[in-house]
Amino acid sequence: MRTLIIIPARAASKRIPGKNIRNLAGKPLIAWTIELAISLDNRVLVSTDSPEIAKISSQYGAEVPFLRPAELALDKTPDLPVCLHTLDFLKEKENYIPDMVVWLRPTSPLRIPEDVKQCIEKLKNHDADCIRSVCKVNHHPYWMKSFIDENRLVPFLEGKDEREYYQSQKLPPVYRLNGAVDVIRTKFIRQNKMLYGGDMQGYLMPENRSIDIDSELDFTIAEVLIRERMKGK
Repeated sequence: MRTLIIIPARAASKRIPGKNIRNLAGKPLIAWTIELAISLDNRVLVSTDSPEIAKISSQYGAEVPFLRPAELALDKTPDLPVCLHTLDFLKEKENYIPDMVVWLRPTSPLRIPEDVKQCIEKLKNHDADCIRSVCKVNHHPYWMKSFIDENRLVPFLEGKDEREYYQSQKLPPVYRLNGAVDVIRTKFIRQNKMLYGGDMQGYLMPENRSIDIDSELDFTIAEVLIRERMKGK
């Protein structure tokens, strides 16, 4: 099966300016994902609106055959049109049509090659439309609250709170999307105009590989974990 790895990396980042090319443990953040992707021996393409990100991505071995249009690099731009733009470009310019898309965000630098390989194999061996990586939640929704009338706390999920689930052992397993790996059949994307959905199956990852960098604290934690990993080599 033809497998295309797409790494989306727009320039703007409100919380962490220049996040995708900021230095993390000795190299730009995006380089961690590019190097991992290339090690898998699949086609690796970066979709970006930034000439600087494009230059760095090329230096680390990724294809950057275009600069993404500005209207596809806004704060509220979802993943789907970015993916379709890439697929349309490759079909028009090269008549290249992959069987599956591997969507690797540069903000998950702690994933390992085996995580991506397992997701790809899982899609190949099952009839699922997409595989999404998950990890166990740190804070269970049954113990979460909402404010009403500014000061009063009520259960976030009606009928579910610590009065019944007063011990963590009583809580049912819950998982969250960690944003590290998504693998989707191209046919599903085209037919349904969706990037995620349909028969969606999960791939469980440990917490220490599930950091999704969205804040300065995330950056600090990722730096510590990566340097610890490097010491162990």
